[in-house]
Amino acid sequence: MKIYVRPNSIVLVGKAWEIRSKLKEYAKKHGTLQEWITHQKENQD
Repeated sequence: MKIYVRPNSIVLVGKAWEIRSKLKEYAKKHGTLQEWITHQKENQD
């Protein structure tokens, strides 16, 4: 499974069950997709 974080989006590449699992995991940590993107940007710096 691969996750690509872009400036305004996130791309998940993998099997359907992997993507669903990863989305459930991140839903527990971040309320919205925008929060996830912001968090990823902060951690890259």
